[in-house]
Amino acid sequence: MTPSAASSGPSAPGLDIPAVTVAPGSTATTSLTVRNDSDIVEAYSLDVVGDCAPWATVEPPRVSLYPGTSETVTIRLHPPRSPETRPGETPLGVRVLPAEHPESVRVPETTVHVEEFHELHTELAPRRRRGWLRGRYRLAVRNLGNSPAQVGFTPGQAGEELRFAFSPAKPKLAPGESAEVRLRVRTGRPVWFGSPVVWPFTVDTAESGDQEESRQDETAVRPPLNAEFVQIPVFPKWLLAVLAALLALLLAWFTLVRPAVRSAAKEAATKEVQARPNPGGSQDGRTPGTGSGDGKGGGDKGAQPGASPGASPGTGGGGTSSGGGQQSSATIDLKTSGGATKTGTYRVPENQTFGITDIVVANFQGDEGVLTITFGDRKITTIALETFRNQDYHWVTPIKITENDTVTIDVTCAKPGTPATGRRAQVCHEVLNVSGVLSPAKH
Repeated sequence: MTPSAASSGPSAPGLDIPAVTVAPGSTATTSLTVRNDSDIVEAYSLDVVGDCAPWATVEPPRVSLYPGTSETVTIRLHPPRSPETRPGETPLGVRVLPAEHPESVRVPETTVHVEEFHELHTELAPRRRRGWLRGRYRLAVRNLGNSPAQVGFTPGQAGEELRFAFSPAKPKLAPGESAEVRLRVRTGRPVWFGSPVVWPFTVDTAESGDQEESRQDETAVRPPLNAEFVQIPVFPKWLLAVLAALLALLLAWFTLVRPAVRSAAKEAATKEVQARPNPGGSQDGRTPGTGSGDGKGGGDKGAQPGASPGASPGTGGGGTSSGGGQQSSATIDLKTSGGATKTGTYRVPENQTFGITDIVVANFQGDEGVLTITFGDRKITTIALETFRNQDYHWVTPIKITENDTVTIDVTCAKPGTPATGRRAQVCHEVLNVSGVLSPAKH
């Protein structure tokens, strides 16, 4: 293993170094035989030169030889296991420097074959995620080997309830290069109520080093990474208690409270109807002044008492006699074209006096304009039509109209309204009903 080579010169050694193969992170040795072919005692200094110098040593580094003798030294190679130690053929040289004749320095060379190695460092963060349907993780991958690597990931989960997606799916890393891979974990269906569900899973990382096409790729399987996805329910536990309480309240309302409220409301409405004055009845208990306004809230009060639909102005109905007179009512039905003014009247019969206690005016179409009510020479009120649908007035003390005097309504139609049919009317249409006591005139 250590052949000798003769050389000329007074102090020339015979040198030869066998080739060697070494794996990063391990130690390999080779040898060099130094022979003194001169005729004097010579000392030789030996040191490694070239790319292998940082991780190669000679033992011993100095030898002294008598003429015609030789000694074998050991060259120890210990390349570090790091991405900087590149694989392949690396030249190795040992400089042999004679002390007496430095001009006879020799540098024998050989080849060191550095093997490939594959090593990945992977981290998964965070190890625990919470969510309704999905969680996101980060995979930090670094190629600590000395050759390029194609990295792949294999997830695992018992039951296969989870779905996994890696981006990028198979990153390619140069020696010493790092990459961050996004991992998305998703469940197939949500958890609506109850306790959180814990889904443990693993991620296996495998890498294949770049090899020649004639060789099969070398695969290094890393220890699996463990993580968890905690699937939280969509609705928390306390919401169930709230829903149960609301359901109990609804049941109590429909079974206990609502019937009692409806009964009380019906009783109160019955009492209110019984206590309300009727224009065709007695005048006791009536309140002076103006009644309710817009017919939307109480429009039923604006019905035409004592008159049938289509009755002509001046018609009346008989009632029960009281104090020498009888209850009576009359209706004025007036239609006015848009932009025009029209008057409707009711005339008190001869030898009669009309004591008016109630009037009801209806604007059931929602017309726009102005309406004026006059009793004889007295103007009772002027109303904007758009402010009401039904309006009623009541007096405790009757307003008396003598024979041949009139009850008059003057309507100025600005814009016809829209009745319940939904189609705009062609003319304004107002109805006035007056009620009271018709009694003989005193002469």
